[in-house]
Amino acid sequence: MGHKVHPYGFRLGFSRGWSAKWYSRKNYVNYLLSDLKLRKAIEKRCAAGHVARVEIERTGNELSVTIYSAHPGILIGRGGQNVEALKTELETVSGEKVRLTVREIEQPELEACLVARNIADRIGTRVPVRRAMKQATFRTMQLGAKGMKIRCAGRLGGAEIARAQSILQGQMPLHKLRADIDYGFAEARTLMGRIGVKVWIYKGDVVSEIRRESVTAEEGEVPQST
Repeated sequence: MGHKVHPYGFRLGFSRGWSAKWYSRKNYVNYLLSDLKLRKAIEKRCAAGHVARVEIERTGNELSVTIYSAHPGILIGRGGQNVEALKTELETVSGEKVRLTVREIEQPELEACLVARNIADRIGTRVPVRRAMKQATFRTMQLGAKGMKIRCAGRLGGAEIARAQSILQGQMPLHKLRADIDYGFAEARTLMGRIGVKVWIYKGDVVSEIRRESVTAEEGEVPQST
């Protein structure tokens, strides 16, 4: 696979599901533009909530939006004021009735996009790139990740010529379809320009339910004596 194929698109439909769950032939373009506007509005308004991912589902005439955040209390606000304001804004953007749900992420250190955002924020506060990468790798591996890779590219340390630094720890199977690899990207804004941060986290293999049931059935069989 290399780095020319997105880890999500490579495994889509095999070991990873869709973040937008709907199908339409007539209104495909309108729904796609609406989804892009919704995600952009959530990213802009919920920057302090550490949003990991957004799932959009359309069933009939109902539009459901699920936000996974590391700090759901910030998104909900006191008495639910923030979430009601966000819901009103999303309904204005999409022009539809929105059912909004906020869910908490128990281990933010295992979410690649949140790790990338954390590293980018630290680089923006002039923390050495290598130190930020090593500390993020240590915390993630301590929580049970089987492998992690981080790559930062740009004018690192204020260098005149852009360069890249990478750090790899554990396993990172890029070609295995059943590998559960989380990918995240973020940009750090510095005085010398932007620095791109890419993070890959390998959490283990995903075994399909059909395969798991067949294996369990085979183990439970008792050979008959003749």
